[in-house]
Amino acid sequence: MIITIRTEEKSDYAGIREVNKLAFDNRTAEANLVEAIRKTESFIPELSLVAVKEDKEMIGHILFSLITIETDGKDISTLALAPMAVKPEYQNLGVGSKLITEGLKVSRNLGYQHIIVLGHPKFYPRFGFASAKQIGIEAPYPVPEEAFMYLELEPGSLSGITGKVKYPPAFDIV
Repeated sequence: MIITIRTEEKSDYAGIREVNKLAFDNRTAEANLVEAIRKTESFIPELSLVAVKEDKEMIGHILFSLITIETDGKDISTLALAPMAVKPEYQNLGVGSKLITEGLKVSRNLGYQHIIVLGHPKFYPRFGFASAKQIGIEAPYPVPEEAFMYLELEPGSLSGITGKVKYPPAFDIV
């Protein structure tokens, strides 16, 4: 199976909604989140990526958007990886890994230094994500410590930065 990872296009919106809905057991919260972020200043068009098969079927989507880490001194801009979705019949076949790998590459190329994710603690560490609490970055609400993670795209870029992540209002949907 040949999979292409590319930036979303307007013609992909319905497919992205469907992928997110199917990946999350027919819930619409994640699909609504994507659409809400798309309408804000937090949206980075180059970081909304889709996975498409050779027959043009859309099978996955990943979104990185701007959030902040509130510190004592100032707010630090960072990226949130959320959501990532793969159609159920294509899960565990490497589609999510391809989306993350390309998303990290594009994020680096655009000059972003770090990323926060609330995700599966057995999946994201293979890409270098680690517990954010261990470096003093807290989630804005109660979540399992091992599921709230960070990744430095530029080594040392979060050195000495402690605080609480603040998500934009669009995330209140989830």
